[in-house]
Amino acid sequence: MNATTHTIDLKKSDSSMRMKPSFWAARSAWDWVFAAMVLVGMTYNYFLFQEHLDQYEIFVLLITTPTWIALAWFWRPISYLSVVVAILSLTGVWLYQVDGVGNYMRAEEVFLLKYLLASQTAVLHMSLLILLSTFFYWVGMLTRSKSGPGFETVGAKLAWAAVTMGLVAFFVRWYETYLHNSGLGYIPFSNLYEVFIMFGWMTTLYILYYEDRYNTRRIGAFSMLVVSASVVFLLWYMVTREAHEIQPLIPALQSWWMKLHVPTNFVSYGTWTIAAMLAFAYLLKQSTFTLRWYTLTPVWLLALLFFLEPFLFGVYTVAPGEVNYAAAAGMSDFWAVYVGVAILIVGAIISLRDRIVDKMPSLEVLDDIMYKNIAIGLVFFTIATILGALWAAEAWGAYWSWDPKETWSLISWLTYAAWLHMRLVNGLRGTVAAWWAIGGLAVTTFTFLGVNIFLSGLHSYGAL
Repeated sequence: MNATTHTIDLKKSDSSMRMKPSFWAARSAWDWVFAAMVLVGMTYNYFLFQEHLDQYEIFVLLITTPTWIALAWFWRPISYLSVVVAILSLTGVWLYQVDGVGNYMRAEEVFLLKYLLASQTAVLHMSLLILLSTFFYWVGMLTRSKSGPGFETVGAKLAWAAVTMGLVAFFVRWYETYLHNSGLGYIPFSNLYEVFIMFGWMTTLYILYYEDRYNTRRIGAFSMLVVSASVVFLLWYMVTREAHEIQPLIPALQSWWMKLHVPTNFVSYGTWTIAAMLAFAYLLKQSTFTLRWYTLTPVWLLALLFFLEPFLFGVYTVAPGEVNYAAAAGMSDFWAVYVGVAILIVGAIISLRDRIVDKMPSLEVLDDIMYKNIAIGLVFFTIATILGALWAAEAWGAYWSWDPKETWSLISWLTYAAWLHMRLVNGLRGTVAAWWAIGGLAVTTFTFLGVNIFLSGLHSYGAL
């Protein structure tokens, strides 16, 4: 009987292996069409800008082509997204033309540019879509029904639209930098405004990938909270600093190293953000107690912090026309509200744990996604640090100078390297791993923003 069963299992295994198509056989006609479009596009760009490309940029172009195709074959939505973004971005570039010459003033004259495709307008659309996406994710999380596509699906579709508009803003702004300069323009992540645009669409795209990979729409509710927080900061920064205005690139950033170093860093920031928020979800789901007044200690502490906030942080009101925002001690009314709302949201989520815990993915899924995001983030952060050292050697004559940004980057790297070491060697999981991931995000946030606010150094290009 056992031998017969074993023979049947072998036959089933052989049959399944025969039925599974090979990698090349699994490629659809659309996959090959998309690959051809990428090859044609890259070839056209090479001949169009050939005289401006050095050997390193040609190498990057050659690497980008198969990588882009491979990503689209691995996750097909990338190909659809690429086509839509290309059509919208090229339309925006075309609308800027007058008799074959680009004219930036047309951003206020042409309807589609003014209300849809100009970079600033596209950023506003992306911001609104991210906020709406987060709202619908949480409506779906808080509703009782577990059947049907639900509000989470609406949230995911809005997230895709947000990614699309963010990428359009990125590429159209790249062309707008060309219209403002006599050269070829520059890739738009040279200041806080531009990198927060990239953080918004890039992190949202990661979230959508993991939702597809794990066949769930319950990851976005937690992860999109930080993306929404970054969008609110982006809008504040745009209004108070007029950061959307395109400025000439400072000499230190006029390097092709910037094209590699900055986006590689933000792969890490995005993945570590997702890991931290899913660690928060893990802690909520892991708790098995029934919420009572005496078990809500974190909520009461958050509420106390909220009410004491004006006294702890010294809230002040900025006088109209005041230019030096950093001169007064304390925080502005905006930041008081910003921190207060964040405290209330965290407290509300903890209070509503019993309503949402059953809708969260399993602890195993949350742990697995957290682990993969930390591992991927550490790999890219390591690459970014090496690229940064090479850039520093070229710009300042030294690979490492213990600048505050460099020092805190090392602290961030050690934080996640230790986490990954403990995971692989000692099987780190559970509560300690989750709290460690949340603490890692705090360290990373200080590395990215805190250093610019409280410290100064060679990397202070986007100080608040």
